[in-house]
Amino acid sequence: MRAGLASLLLLGAWATAGAVPASAAGAPEPTRSSDAPASTGLLDAMRRDLGLTKTQAEARLAAEKAATAVEPKARRAAGAAYGGSWFDAKSGKLTVAVTAGAPDATVDSVRETGASIRTVEHSARQLDAAKARIDKLSAPKGVSSWYVDPKAGSVVVTVVGAQRADNDVQEFLARARTAGPVTVEKSAEAPRTFAAGTVGGDPYYTGNVRCSIGFSVHGGFVTAGHCGQAGAGVSGWDRSYIGNFQGSSFPDNDYAWVNVGSGWWTVPVVLGWGTVPDRLVRGSAEAPVGASICRSGSTTRWHCGTVLGKNETVNYSQGAVHQMTKTSVCAEPGDSGGSYISGDQAQGVTSGGSGNCSSGGQTWYQPINEILNRYGLTLHTA
Repeated sequence: MRAGLASLLLLGAWATAGAVPASAAGAPEPTRSSDAPASTGLLDAMRRDLGLTKTQAEARLAAEKAATAVEPKARRAAGAAYGGSWFDAKSGKLTVAVTAGAPDATVDSVRETGASIRTVEHSARQLDAAKARIDKLSAPKGVSSWYVDPKAGSVVVTVVGAQRADNDVQEFLARARTAGPVTVEKSAEAPRTFAAGTVGGDPYYTGNVRCSIGFSVHGGFVTAGHCGQAGAGVSGWDRSYIGNFQGSSFPDNDYAWVNVGSGWWTVPVVLGWGTVPDRLVRGSAEAPVGASICRSGSTTRWHCGTVLGKNETVNYSQGAVHQMTKTSVCAEPGDSGGSYISGDQAQGVTSGGSGNCSSGGQTWYQPINEILNRYGLTLHTA
């Protein structure tokens, strides 16, 4: 009876269970998005968090869907001249950076995809190589993160404002600048993960830690690695047994997956918490920088924002975590592991951030496709 009740709750929330994981090949093939109109709740959330009217929110969602489809075509068309891309909310189009001196035929091919073009000095490959060299450095606590910003044409290194004059921070910045073009930005505080102590009635627990379920996969669910080590037992909202961490990585990465059984099962749903209707998951097409994105978590529930950067290295107190995506969405302790979704496309699981949902903040997530490939999992889609 208890297990059955847990299963019913999970249907309204988001968990998982089922078959043996499939082996990973290349990146998962994203499922085509639904053409169903956006819900009133989603539009209301975008109005609250992004300051948009209903009409503006509808137009933005449509434009972002088109930009997401254009991005892989534009990347292929640009070839070695590709310098990165981002969604421009003002124009409603994808902007693609192309290196100066690229052949006219290449530029024309990119433009034919429907993207706008910006000429830049460095290619994405060059900027990624510079970031990879910085990744090999040992960062002091005063350095928050670093990532490639195609709009800035450099690797952006974020430091805690109060510690910028610290000798170790200055030495790190000096060494980083030898790796390639670097821009320095300030943050108010150091990043932290969003796990929490035990609180009754929330999605899942391991030991005395509460975290949030990310996305259903066949055989289990994905979540944050800092929430539990491999082998650790997991219980649900009612403390009934769900399964165990089958794989977990933190730091370096921040992802994990949990097998599901004992009367619990998987559903392709992200909980809307009454703010929006529960969201069906239909694929994992990656949203571009600048696109709107929403997060579901067990503490602060449903919040929206925009994608600020990709492939960022975040320097937590426990160690650096790589290949993260940064957003303007807020989060708080207990939201760790929760779902980031853009439209009906899964994006990633909550790792950490700074600030909170009262005064505002920024967060990072580990991209979903990387997790699926790492563990040979298949996303459960509607």
